[in-house]
Amino acid sequence: MSNATIPATIKPDEAAHFGALAAEWWDPQGSSAMLHRLNPVRLGFIREAVDAHWRADPKSVKPLAGKRALDAGCGAGLLCEPLARLGAEVTGVDAAKENIEAARSHAEGIGLAIDYRQGEIGALGLADFDLVCALEVIEHVADKPAFIAALAAAMKPDGLMVLSTPNRTVRSRLLLVGAAERFGAVPRGTHHWDEFVTPDELGELLAAAGLDMGEPKGIAWSPTKGLHLSRDMSLNFIVTIRKS
Repeated sequence: MSNATIPATIKPDEAAHFGALAAEWWDPQGSSAMLHRLNPVRLGFIREAVDAHWRADPKSVKPLAGKRALDAGCGAGLLCEPLARLGAEVTGVDAAKENIEAARSHAEGIGLAIDYRQGEIGALGLADFDLVCALEVIEHVADKPAFIAALAAAMKPDGLMVLSTPNRTVRSRLLLVGAAERFGAVPRGTHHWDEFVTPDELGELLAAAGLDMGEPKGIAWSPTKGLHLSRDMSLNFIVTIRKS
């Protein structure tokens, strides 16, 4: 397939928005502070999913040793680096050149070998990954079916995919878009509520690509627990996916 026939999933305005934040991506008090708080919750889910899928020893410090992991929409590498520490050979892909430059610089600075690439995910020849992740990404792409198809094409037949995204609910509109952006928890323009997908809609997108969605878990917030895994999916949810 030539690049001319590959559906575009990148929105130039979204790439520009996140590329402009690249310099602060690794600052836990900066514009990506919410991602820093969200990352341990997502990583806990991924670790549990990895252990279950490959029947790994939950006490192992490198459960992904010998496996290849792809992070689609990797930003400056907040997920890629922990995956590398878990033993994976990691590739990170992002739409913004500035993010890839920041990711490479940070990984090199701490001695992690991660393959970072910028560009259209379906045009990069990605294949044979054991683990494919796309966290808080699908709500930012131009063509959701094409993006899901590209993720599926990159994953091995017996591989594991993990995807997370905000849910399109009244509560998410009030809190993730309204309050969070108004009070500076996330930069203005980060979220577009009408691009959020519900669990049912995601299930339909995945089924069309020959993928089976597991039971989603909510990522909720409370004053006592902060961000945490929950049955409440009204704000955000995370899910495992396998090929049918």
